[in-house]
Formats: sequence, C-alpha cells, structure tokens
Amino acid sequence: MGYDKKLVMIGMLVAAATLLSGCAADTRTVGDSLGWTIPPAGDIAYRTWAAKEDFELGDSIIFRWSGTHNVVQVTKEGYENCNATSNLSLSPVQTTSPFTFILNSTTPHYFICTVENHCRLGQKVTIQIRQFPSAAPSSLIKSGGIVSALLLVVASLFM
Repeated sequence: MGYDKKLVMIGMLVAAATLLSGCAADTRTVGDSLGWTIPPAGDIAYRTWAAKEDFELGDSIIFRWSGTHNVVQVTKEGYENCNATSNLSLSPVQTTSPFTFILNSTTPHYFICTVENHCRLGQKVTIQIRQFPSAAPSSLIKSGGIVSALLLVVASLFM
C-alpha cells in the first residue's frame, strides 16, 4: 500500500473513531418512574436516584411531570433555601413537561420546583458530574474509546 493510501486510510479511521466518540451522551429521566413530582418520603428519593447515576458532560436529564409543577436551575443557596428569586435562579422557570437539560459543566447542577411548598417537601435534585481523577472515565468505554484504540491498531498494520 502506498504512503498516500496509508494516510487516507488512517484519516478515515480517525474520522470514524471521532464520529463514534460523539455518540456517547446518555439521557436519563429525573427520578426514573417517579418522575418530577413531590416525592412521598421527601428529598431522599431524588438524592438516592442521583447518587446511583454516573452523570458525565454532555448527558441529558429529562424532567417529566403531570399536574402543577415546574423546574428551574438555581444556585446552591437557592437549592438549600428553596428560593428561585432572580439572583438565585440560573435559568428561566420551565413550566412545560417534558423539559430536557444538557449537563454542560462539571459544577453541580441544582434544580427545584417553585410551586407552593413543593421544594420544601422534597421536589429538588442535585446533579453532580462524576470526576475521574486517577482512572480512565467510563466515558472512554461508552464513547468508543476502545473502538478508537482498535482502529488505530488496525491502521498500524497497514504501515
């Protein structure tokens, strides 16, 4: 195989690996089957749900509800005090279900319902992006990292 053909092959393999790695984002419904509502046992339901999830940058979370609810992203102070005043709110109040939010930073994301006392009754959730300081993140596998490595090995066989 000529040098130019090898470069074209490697370029195609790198492009394929890049496309595969862009398909990694997951979508989760907040609270799973509970959805976005006043949880029966208070905020433990959403804390437990969020703790079992491995959120990563680019993942989407969907707030689904029926009845009178809403969702707004707030600061930590807004979350702790169930307050979405203009200086504590990070987004407009969303009143239409479903609402999808894309996790676009590694800082914690705080969400509350502002209807009456819903937040104080536990309708609030903190979403934390998992940090992987010393080990390879699970996104390496989910994003096609293994496929990318295999493609590079195959490409090296043509050199």
